[in-house]
Amino acid sequence: MIAGKPTKKDYIFVIIQVLLFVVYVAPIQIIAIDLSEWLRYLGLIVAVLGFIFGGIALLQINTKLSPFPTPISGAKLLTNGTYAIARHPIYTSILAITLGYAVYEASVFKFIIFLALGFLFYFKSIYEEQLLMNTFPEYSTYKTKTRRFI
Repeated sequence: MIAGKPTKKDYIFVIIQVLLFVVYVAPIQIIAIDLSEWLRYLGLIVAVLGFIFGGIALLQINTKLSPFPTPISGAKLLTNGTYAIARHPIYTSILAITLGYAVYEASVFKFIIFLALGFLFYFKSIYEEQLLMNTFPEYSTYKTKTRRFI
């Protein structure tokens, strides 16, 4: 693997992720459920908090942002801010947004896509962490001190 050069596996993860995002925004309702208003608004709060958390993580990562798991050449290991709370704060943010909005919309379909994203991000993060350990020797220590997601 060349540092910063996405692999075939990187592209597969990103393609699946984009497809799940597209399906998530589709106006599909498979089962109508009735949630109490307070629970729906709690979902909206979770989505907003996820959006804020992700925005902070994006500001932290700045120009080294990539949809691919392979670390970008010249990247530095971030272990402070949102990265002190979760090893993968952007994945955490996306999961909070999709879960919160699924609850707000009372959508079983969106909840299923949230679960699929969680499954994808779990395996994508395992792959990414193998690459990060090869790139940053201190990653294994960071990994023991910080949770994968919140």
